[in-house]
This record gives sequence, structure tokens and C-alpha cells, in this order.
Amino acid sequence: MAKYKIAWLEGDGIGKDVMDAASRAIDALSLDAEFVKGDVGWELWRTEGNPLPDRTIDLFNSTDCCLFGAITSKPKQEAENELVPELQGKGLVYSSPIVGARQRLELHTNMRPCKAYPGNPLNYRDDIDIVVFRENTQGLYAGVEFHPVPDEVRDVLGRNHPRMARFDDTSNDDMAISTRVFTRDGCRSIVRQGFEYAQKYGRKSVTIVEKPNVIRETSGMMIREARKISEEYPDVELWETNVDAMCMWLVKNPQDYSVLVASNMFGDIISDLCAQLVGGLGFAASANIGEDYALFEPTHGSAPKYAGKYISNPIAMMITTRLMLQYLGEEEKAETLENAIAKTIADGRVRTYDMEKRSADMEADAGKTMEVADEVVRNMA
Repeated sequence: MAKYKIAWLEGDGIGKDVMDAASRAIDALSLDAEFVKGDVGWELWRTEGNPLPDRTIDLFNSTDCCLFGAITSKPKQEAENELVPELQGKGLVYSSPIVGARQRLELHTNMRPCKAYPGNPLNYRDDIDIVVFRENTQGLYAGVEFHPVPDEVRDVLGRNHPRMARFDDTSNDDMAISTRVFTRDGCRSIVRQGFEYAQKYGRKSVTIVEKPNVIRETSGMMIREARKISEEYPDVELWETNVDAMCMWLVKNPQDYSVLVASNMFGDIISDLCAQLVGGLGFAASANIGEDYALFEPTHGSAPKYAGKYISNPIAMMITTRLMLQYLGEEEKAETLENAIAKTIADGRVRTYDMEKRSADMEADAGKTMEVADEVVRNMA
């Protein structure tokens, strides 16, 4: 019996391509694991009306963690238009299976390392090593939204908040409301994750990225809880910054920052900015971690026009695999893989089109995804 049982979800588009690359690295590491393929993604939405079926939730519940490829998401109306005819008009509403998995499995912490590997021609500079901790289940992505706005919602808001008065002449159908829900426990959890990581790996600071001068209640709660928790970690400095200023400072002095902590949407935005500083989404990995389960995914999209061409950069998927190995306690294998990734980037013998700063040439680049994977495997030696 294998030591680990891992859900294997390829998802959409280039998900299969990059996961095939990861598979070669995993095989070379001789990880004692059973991988169980599961169903997720756009085709299931089109044909079943559910991109995250119950059988996939059951798979999560019977495995130690999940390795995930890529997912396609589209706006509400576009998604409905792509349903098979017999499912249209039945009131089905698309929601991202990744967001759904995070919430159903209580994967409260999203961790995104953004590290500049020397030799990468896409690096903003070589001394960037930032880890973003993003709250994963609350905030604007909690999905508490209204359109058209029900009368009872308007009545409650109108009675209790004077600033709603200026919308009195707006009809329910001409108004949409998205809520930004924070809980004290959620704030404490993500802040503590950031400080624990900083202390464990000897990092000098944790920066809380919010907007308390404008979004006073929710961002204010995050800041207040961070100040309390920081007292338990005297060796780690607490820095506070507004999200807009953070974007400017990351472009100007990214090397000054180490661990960033933010709410769901701000963390999403900041982590993509950090990813671009170290080469783009082709190098951006993430871990979604809960108390009893974790799901690991690269943060790039599904790029359907490249699906099956094997021209996409698999490095993000390789780094994602390293995060999974760390989560499983396989530190030596994780280090072996990261060293091989770093050497592959530094040597520059095999590069995908993005690393060569040119547009994709599907015929000329066919197979490059697996060539990079094979180079990583060679460099493990």
C-alpha cells in the first residue's frame, strides 16, 4: 500500500500538459504515492451543469491532498450560453470549482511563493524572495452577492446605514451588491500563518496589505488583529501598508519585502504582481491549505488555445509539486526538485517561448513542455 494517496485533477486546457510534465518529475523522485484521477472543469459544467461534482468531493475526502492543473472560468452569461441545450434555462449558475473546493474543504490559507531564480531572463531583479499569504475563503470571494437586490436586503441596509440613502432612486434591478465579509477568526488565522512562516524560515518582517483608511471595518479588523498577534513574535517586524501603495513599493523596492499577508481579493491582486516580478505566471505556484487537507495548483489559467500542444511553461507546476512535497513532509525530495528547477533555469539550455520573450510558435515549440520536464529530471542528478 502506498504511503500517500493523492487526488490528480488535470482540469482544463493546458492542465493536462503541465501535469504530464510534473508526473515525470514525481516519477524520478520515486515518491511512494498512489495518484487517483478525478473529474473537474469546464466540460463537466457544459454537460452536467456542475464543474465540481459530488464524486470529486468524495475523492478529496478519501485522499491526503490534491494536485491540480488549471481551470477555465467565464462570466455568468457566457457560462450559461455554453451549457448543452437540455440544461439551458434551468437556473444553473456557474461558480469556480477552485473557489468551491476552497470553501467546502475549508482551505483557509493560500500561500504563493514568488522567488526569482537566477538566470531567468524574465526576472525584474534576482534578489526577490516574497511569500504571499492570502485569506482564502472570506472577503469579496465569499460569494455573498445580490442582483437584483431583494427588497428585504434594501430595507435592512436602508434602515441601518445612512449612506444607502443616496441610492434610494435606483431600482433593485439596476443595483448589484457584493459583500466583503471578514471574521475575527479568519483574520487571526491568516495573520498567524504569515508570522509562523516568517519565524520558521528566519524572515525579518510580515507586511499586512489592506486599506483601513477607507475600508475601515473589514481592513480595520485585520490590522487590529495583526497588531495583537505580532506581540507574540518579537523577532519578526510587523509592517502595515495600503494595497495601492504596496503595488508601487513592490515595483520600486521588491527586495525589501519578505512575507505579505492580505485578504482574499487584495491577496489575489498582489500575488499576481509579485509573480510578474519573478517571471510571470509561468513561475507562479500556490498551496491552498486547511486543517486536514491541501490542494496545490499553479496560478496560471487554462490557455485553451495551447491545450495539447505542449508548448506551455511547466515550471509553475513543478514549483507547485515542490510545495506539495513539503506539505507531505518530504523535505529532501522537495529540495532535490527545487535545486533541479533552479539549475534548469540558470543553465537556460531548454526554454519555453515565454522565457525567450517571444510569441508562441505552436509548431516550432511543440513538445517544449516535456523537454523542460526532462531537463529538470536530468538536473536532479
